[in-house]
Amino acid sequence: MKEFITIARFTYPSEYAVLKLLLERSHINFIFLNETAINVMPFHSNAFGGIRLQVHQKDKERAIQIIRELNNTSKLEIV
Repeated sequence: MKEFITIARFTYPSEYAVLKLLLERSHINFIFLNETAINVMPFHSNAFGGIRLQVHQKDKERAIQIIRELNNTSKLEIV
């Protein structure tokens, strides 16, 4: 897991559903940390530090580009 870095945080799984699909289609290595815990206890999201999107270092630039494109082409915004 040393090769993975956090590039975004989310409060609820519904916030990244489209992004997850785009990352999978681009064959980017990623993982959402705390996803299961927050699915079970959604009101504890802040206590867990949110759901963290981590990508492999070699995929970082492409993943960030996908997030920027998603922000520019939709009314959804990933911060």
